[in-house]
Amino acid sequence: MTDSRGPLRPTGAGRAVAVLVLVVLAASIPLLGPSAALHGTGEAEVPGAGGMALLRTVLFAALCVPVGELFVNRLARSLPGTQAGPPALPRSWSPFAAAAGFVAALGLATLVATGNLVPGEVADIDVGGLHASRDGKLALLEVNAFLVAGLCAVSRRPVTQVWPLAAVVVAEALRAHPTTEHSPLTGSALTLVHLTCAALWVGGLLHALRVLRLRSGRDGTAAGAALLGLYARVAVVLLAAITATGVCSSLRRMPPETVLEQLTGTAYGRALLAKVLLVVVVAALAVWARRRLRRAADPLTACAPARAEVAALGLAVAASGLLTVLPVPIRW
Repeated sequence: MTDSRGPLRPTGAGRAVAVLVLVVLAASIPLLGPSAALHGTGEAEVPGAGGMALLRTVLFAALCVPVGELFVNRLARSLPGTQAGPPALPRSWSPFAAAAGFVAALGLATLVATGNLVPGEVADIDVGGLHASRDGKLALLEVNAFLVAGLCAVSRRPVTQVWPLAAVVVAEALRAHPTTEHSPLTGSALTLVHLTCAALWVGGLLHALRVLRLRSGRDGTAAGAALLGLYARVAVVLLAAITATGVCSSLRRMPPETVLEQLTGTAYGRALLAKVLLVVVVAALAVWARRRLRRAADPLTACAPARAEVAALGLAVAASGLLTVLPVPIRW
């Protein structure tokens, strides 16, 4: 149902409650997930795994927000009718995301400085030792990258954020595949593409809905639908790349003959299965939104499944954070 201003939206209080519920649910996945995933597998839990997973989730989310803004702002400027002047864009969340990413990266660097253990006191933190290890150097790189990204976000050229954000992606890709792993550069390359596409997809959809909400009241339904449609076409390619790299990465860690057993018998497999199910839900919501965008009398009715897609993507990001702290069942 619509009025003269466009599709009816939930009230401010309703949105606040929905966001709060989503944040609590997303936070519970990394905090409670390690114990649940490891139950009955015989695998040992890393001390402080819940906190580490939560910090990693915040870091991933903080990466998605500015990447998505840069991506969708570029799409918005390419729409017809924007040549005469800059398009109307909502207030940037990038400075806040950079601050959250900085805090999360600093927390993770602190854990690395104590041998990936929760420090009992300040004296346990060997900050100088970070320069002596590969993980420590990567942790410091992420801390500094988010700091620089925040400064870029409040500068006159926020587009320069792309370089420190790219440094975070590269650091995460290298961190996820230590040199002791078989063909670590191959794994890092897969993770690099996977993480980049995921950040564009998650952050892009979030910002596209924010832009659409602003522009639908100023430029009409056609402009909002055009932006969402342009994003949807790119999202198809992103989903294909995410799926391909995700499958390849999983098969590197769980060879085909052991996949079914490990999906239920190992903590990593269980968390991976949960993430796959979330991605399936996300894909179904994306198809639903795309059908509405093409066939509905009011294309902006696609916003409803798109908002649900954002919520499911948020849970998938939390599942990704959980995966980073679970023992990897490598079988060579």
